[in-house]
Parts: sequence; structure tokens; C-alpha cells
Amino acid sequence: MSPKPLEGIRVIDLCVVWAGPFATMLLADLGAEVIKPENPHVWQPMTRGAFARPPQAYLMFAPAWGGGYPNNVPGERPWNYCPTFVSLFRNKKSFTVDLRTPEGKEVLRRLVAISDVVYENNATGTLEKLGITYEWLREANERIIFVRVPAYGNSGPYAEARALGIHLEAVMGHTLLRGYEDADPSSNTAIYSGDYLAGAQGAFAVMAALWHREKTGEGQLIEIAQAENAAAMFTQAIMEYSLNGRLLSPIGNRDIFGRYPCNVYPAKSPGTAETADDRWIAISVETDEQWKGLVEAMGNPDWARDPALATNEGRKARAAEIDQRIAEFTRERDDYELMHLLQQHGVPAAPVLEASRMFSDPHLRARNFFRKQTVEGAGTHEYVGPLWQFPATPVEFYQPPVTLGEHNEYVYKELLGFSDEQYEEFRAKGHIATEFDPDIP
Repeated sequence: MSPKPLEGIRVIDLCVVWAGPFATMLLADLGAEVIKPENPHVWQPMTRGAFARPPQAYLMFAPAWGGGYPNNVPGERPWNYCPTFVSLFRNKKSFTVDLRTPEGKEVLRRLVAISDVVYENNATGTLEKLGITYEWLREANERIIFVRVPAYGNSGPYAEARALGIHLEAVMGHTLLRGYEDADPSSNTAIYSGDYLAGAQGAFAVMAALWHREKTGEGQLIEIAQAENAAAMFTQAIMEYSLNGRLLSPIGNRDIFGRYPCNVYPAKSPGTAETADDRWIAISVETDEQWKGLVEAMGNPDWARDPALATNEGRKARAAEIDQRIAEFTRERDDYELMHLLQQHGVPAAPVLEASRMFSDPHLRARNFFRKQTVEGAGTHEYVGPLWQFPATPVEFYQPPVTLGEHNEYVYKELLGFSDEQYEEFRAKGHIATEFDPDIP
């Protein structure tokens, strides 16, 4: 088997929450050795969970991604199997160290000296307070690649603002644009898509910087403001305002290019939205030929044979009526049945799947989208697998989500050359641990 694409590259993961850990997970999936320094005396909210030891009352109301522990019970070491953490920390290594101390910072300096990349997405000023700057990193390793992914950039009027994905998306206007025409923006569901975009862009930036260093021998500092990066989600609105001075408004599930009909329609459902088993199908007619296919699939009803509907402009003028008619047709049919029927007639269509139904989707199964993984304290379950499939270098779950301090001996003894006595000295000083301090809630 050929070496993994990033085999031999070492990345120091100083990341928190979602955007940073997603990027370093992509790098780890590609074979990079990703090492995460963790402080057992400091809790980083939403990285290994909302709480180190979440109270049972919290789990009764917590969202699944933050509180979905096995059997809804936190267990002895919940920081090792919070759902968010489990989805982002496979194929990585963890060691513990208190970077607030001189000796802890020296450990990081020695690790930087033998690494290729330092990646972080902390709030602006966090690392500076610890004395960790690009200049400090370059003193340890002049070829280091330092990637910083703050919410709004490390300079400018918003630099000091704290944000999660939902906040920066709101500031950029995405929350306004992705709603329904007749709904208040506050009713929108949080989707955190900006985190994934920042992670993908950051991982790409690392690989581009590695390529550049291979050609020139130079490391570099890279800054990716998540808010600016998230603008890729609504470039049509930015261009419309920049070029034409026109502000766009929410259009629900309609097509941003003005093609009709395009919407999400009700399918035959065993239940309702309240029970999370309502069914829907997305249909997108992009051409007049596809409109003909939709009409045929619906059995050529009289209303759809109106010549005025043969063009997109004609369909636009009667969009509400057409949506109502299509909904009457789809409401009595199974979503997968509709998908196959419409696709056979050349019409783009697919079910809108509630998350649990993804596990039985034939296409996802055929693509090996889910992989089994055993997580300490949580058992064996299926998880979303790596994003790529390479025939020569298969991308797999090489290691389950890393437990706190799992690689303490590897980092201290093998990489940094600590003796047994030095290792025990660091343990006595509180650097080396596998649990967070008992007073951390």
C-alpha cells in the first residue's frame, strides 16, 4: 500500500469547538500526525462537550450534538465520548500540558521544533496572552506553518468579538437570506455551516502551504477569517448588491437563479413534524425540457398542459399555483417512489431525509458513507466516514476518537525524549493526566 497523502507531516492542534477540529480531522484522515495539547485544569466549552461532567438535568434538554450520550447517561469520563467530540477527533493524538506555565510552554516549543504545522481557531488574543505568536513559533522552527482561523479576523473592528458559527453567519447576513419569506429570522434553525466551510478551507490552506514550502523551503502565517470565508454561502447576494445595488431577501427553498418550479414538497408521511417523521421531497426543474418530464411524471394533468407554462417566465408568474398543484400530487406518494419516478423522467429530485433515515439510504450505503467505530465508554456505533475514497491509499478510521492524555508517554518520552524521572516530575506538577480536575463541572 502506498503512503498516505500526508504521511510524515506533524500538525499541532490548538483548536476549539468545531471549525478548527474539523480541519485537523481532515488532515488526520489524510495521514498527518495530528497532536492535540490539552490542559486538564482548563475546560474549553463545546470542544469535549458543554460540560466536563454534565448534570442529568442538562441532558434532558440539550441538543443531540451536545448532549446525546449513550443511553442519555454521561458516564465516568463524558469528555471522551461527547457526540460533537466523537465526530471530530478520530485519527488524532492527545497529550496533556498546562501551557500557562513556563515549563509547559517549553514543552510546546520543543514540539513545535519537530512539527510542520500549528493550527488554531481560538478567540483573538487567546494565544497572545500565552506568549504564543508567529514570531515565537518561528524562533523554534523557521519552517513552521501557522494557520489562524478567528471568527472575524485578528484585526479590524470585529476582531475582539467572540462567536460561534451561528453568530458569524448572522453578522454576515446568511441567517436572513436562508429563511422563509413569511417567517421571522429568529425562527431559523442553527446549522453552523460556516464551521465546516472554514475547516475545509483551512485544511486546503495547509496543503497549499506545504506545497509552497516544498518548493521554497519557507513556512508562512495564514489567517482565515471565518466570517469572510462563510460569504461563499451567499455569493449571489453579495454580487447582486455590489453590482446592482439590490438587496436580496429570503426565498425559502426556491432557486437562487430564478428557475421554476424549485421547492420542497410534502410526501406521504407516517407522522408530523412534531414526531419528526414527516416526509418531504426536493424537486428542482432547471429547464423547459425538465418541466415536460415533470408533467409526464404527474400524468399530464390538464392544468399543466397550459402553453403559458412551457417557459420559465410563464411558470414564474404562476409559481404559487404550480407549487400547490405539485404538492397535491406528491402528498399521497412515498418520497423514494417519487424520487425514482421523477428521475426516470429526467427531473432532479431527492428525499429530504431526517438524520436517522440516512442510515438506510441505499446510495449512502453503496458509497460506504458510514463506518463502524468503537468509542471507549460509548460502545460500537456507526459514524459518518472520511470524505474521500482513494484506491491506492484507503482512508479509514485508523484510531477511535482520542481519549484525554492517551498519548502522554508517546509525546513526552518518544518525541521529546523525557526520562522516566522527568515524566513523573511533570505528572507531579499536574501536567500529565487522563482526567479533568474534579472541580471542573
